[in-house]
Amino acid sequence: MNDSDRNGDGCVQNGDVDHVRNGDVGDDGADGQVRMTAWVRGRVQGVGFRWWTRVTALEIGGLRGYVSNLADGRVQVVAEGAKERCERLLDWLRGGETPGRVDGVTEIWGEPRGGYDGFSTR
Repeated sequence: MNDSDRNGDGCVQNGDVDHVRNGDVGDDGADGQVRMTAWVRGRVQGVGFRWWTRVTALEIGGLRGYVSNLADGRVQVVAEGAKERCERLLDWLRGGETPGRVDGVTEIWGEPRGGYDGFSTR
């Protein structure tokens, strides 16, 4: 692999679906909780994407974290909770029912860090 195979986040790109797993970080932690960080590319700023992502996370329930715009036009989503709930949010991000237009989603999985009060927009 060379540097051209990586995006700006250091994640290996694989078409529309990109992901990185660090060891067994993608597995549930000791208490069944994980951290999922996703970067969403496309026309996802100025179209209500953050608001809808927050609403979807609250509807799924049991997720803590945030969604924020990045200076390069992407949206970053950080969600902590049960792996199945994080996967549901990730499926929604990729599912085509989002506001705007999603061209691709890159995600990484890790251990939860905590410190979030609910799910917010930034």
